[in-house]
Amino acid sequence: MALRNIVKAGDSILNKVCRPVTKFDSKLHTLLDDMAETLDNADGVGLAAPQVGIMRRLALVLETNVGEDEDEFVIEFINPEILEVSGEQKGAEGCLSVPGEYGIVTRPDYVRARAQDRNGEWFEYEGTGLTARCMCHEFDHLDGHLFTEKCERMLTPEELGMSGDGE
Repeated sequence: MALRNIVKAGDSILNKVCRPVTKFDSKLHTLLDDMAETLDNADGVGLAAPQVGIMRRLALVLETNVGEDEDEFVIEFINPEILEVSGEQKGAEGCLSVPGEYGIVTRPDYVRARAQDRNGEWFEYEGTGLTARCMCHEFDHLDGHLFTEKCERMLTPEELGMSGDGE
């Protein structure tokens, strides 16, 4: 496994629509493993392929809705499509490609999606709360959209609890 560089806002790759994954091979498995390591290293909750410079429809989402005795885990979504959404949540959202910036975004509180796993098998997954927010955020990346496009407003450094000198 290897760490991948995270593409930052301003790079045109983040504004392009990704192509479907058609080959479920060792190269894809390596990419997924590298992305998981990169996500963990960046201390994020989601990462989409275009964020590491790959124009394919795949994204990783950290499932944080786990019991006390369970570990959070990464869900691999390949060629995802949202089947159902409901509810609403409004809150602060950030992005590994837009470091240090956060904004208020409204997302569904529940999302049911269909996707393929690393072997090409179809599955459905239901996410709530932060997981639902992250699913929507990462799937937006696959269509060339950043959270900043959906922001009601960006948060100020004061709202984020930062002092004027960036600390």
